[in-house]
Amino acid sequence: MHDLVIRRGTIVDGTGAPRFQADVAIDGGTITAVGKRLGPGRREIDALDRLVTPGFVDIHTHYDGQATWDPALTPSCWHGVTTAVMGNCGVGFAPVRPGAAPALINLMEGIEDIPGTVLSEGVAFDWETFPEYLDVLKRTPKEIDLYAQVPHAALRFYVMGDRGLDHTEVPTDDEIARMGVLLEEALHAGAVGFTTSRTTKHKAADGRMTPSLSAGDRELMGLGLAMKRAGRGVLEVNSDFGPGEFDVLEAVTRASGRPLSVLIVQFNSVPERWRDTRDRVHAAREAGLDVTMQVGTRPIGMMMGLETTIHPFSSHPAWTAMRDLSPRARFDRLMRDADLRRTLVQVRPDDAHTRMIAEALAKTYVLDAAYDYEPDVRTSLAARAQATGADPWQLALDAMLEDEGRRLLTFTFENYAWGDLEAVREMMDDPWSVIGLGDSGAHVCTICDSSAPTFLLTHWARDRRRGPKLPLEFLVHKQTQASAASYGFTDRGVIAPGLRADLNVIDFDRLAVTPHELVYDLPAGGKRLVQGATGYVATIAAGRVRGEGITR
Repeated sequence: MHDLVIRRGTIVDGTGAPRFQADVAIDGGTITAVGKRLGPGRREIDALDRLVTPGFVDIHTHYDGQATWDPALTPSCWHGVTTAVMGNCGVGFAPVRPGAAPALINLMEGIEDIPGTVLSEGVAFDWETFPEYLDVLKRTPKEIDLYAQVPHAALRFYVMGDRGLDHTEVPTDDEIARMGVLLEEALHAGAVGFTTSRTTKHKAADGRMTPSLSAGDRELMGLGLAMKRAGRGVLEVNSDFGPGEFDVLEAVTRASGRPLSVLIVQFNSVPERWRDTRDRVHAAREAGLDVTMQVGTRPIGMMMGLETTIHPFSSHPAWTAMRDLSPRARFDRLMRDADLRRTLVQVRPDDAHTRMIAEALAKTYVLDAAYDYEPDVRTSLAARAQATGADPWQLALDAMLEDEGRRLLTFTFENYAWGDLEAVREMMDDPWSVIGLGDSGAHVCTICDSSAPTFLLTHWARDRRRGPKLPLEFLVHKQTQASAASYGFTDRGVIAPGLRADLNVIDFDRLAVTPHELVYDLPAGGKRLVQGATGYVATIAAGRVRGEGITR
């Protein structure tokens, strides 16, 4: 008798092959059979008229702090994710010297928008080395399989001290060698990669650029050679990909012999640059290098509401004067004080934030029930204001006051330069791209894309109206086998005997993302934006049925 049998499901097996109907038998944490008449199970799930897919693999998360206090790793577990990789973009919490945690918190708060108060209270920092950090993570079993990578910023700071936080400082040969030794140690202990950031978007909370921004060839090559000596690990890079940047990364990849994973997004300011990087990836692969591109599934949107980190009026003196009020008190005051609302709209400060928002309103939309993540540019706040003679700032304020002050706006600052998702479709359709960039665990009050696996299937296979859809089998492959293979996880991502029993049972007709909401469930009463899902009948991680009828 099998431990678990999933009966009569429509199997989308992760390989991209056509779907088929079969049963799946699971014993322990392993798939033991796929077919008909597999015998009884101690527990059975009837999956008639349901999809059965591999568990989703999310290779780009930032659970480095949350993993120490939240074994469920929400919200990823609400969206069918059974394997996650964290430590991306060069930031994380190990290695760290005793008493040095505030510097790493400062980096994480600025770069990944996780409040410092949350991290200070929620993370114990009862480790120093990276292997010790992995041991801490293992103390509490997780509901999904979680892997960590070594962050360049933490490694640099650990070895170089305060000099390491300054990206213009150059490490000595001895310091490069020491970083290499520690990287090897971490990789042998179980780290699955080394990550670095070379983008000017990444700044610490105190305004300093990320420590790895301009790391030189010698430093990167020394770390690449450490990966070669270890014989394991992926090099993950977030970069602006300016002139000459890919040459450096290609040289390090060639010397290390390790896979390279680069982030590809469409910047509003240089909307064609991603194609240049894609072409370099193709050329590198033709030259025999293992390079993949992490791509998103929808516009990367800056979420703006009355209680988010940033919104159109967040730098306004009339708004900052209410900083010490509770959210309810702020909302009540706004509703009863017409002069205050008028001042916010008409007496705008002359500062960088307000100028940024003024430009952003042409790419900002109201996240109401009609929003489908591929909005017509004619529905942006600026376009609506021009068509009706209204003030776009007034439209923004009016929208944020809806639903008792819970309505959100989204500024499509990446992946939407052309006013549709054709660039994203082209990225996803590329043979060397994998799905990433959901940033689960990060940007907790600015970006909320952890629902990307659910959105991937619903929008692109079923609901898209403004262009071609993509086959469901192809999309599942991208989020399972392809993503798993990019990190060398060959024991999962496909429904086949002998592989890890990570699966989803999905009611595809009901599958949907739910509205965003702001919740106060982080340590120190910290807030975050979350988005749930409907339609997941069950998610199975290593043979354990984690949830049925998940509706959040």
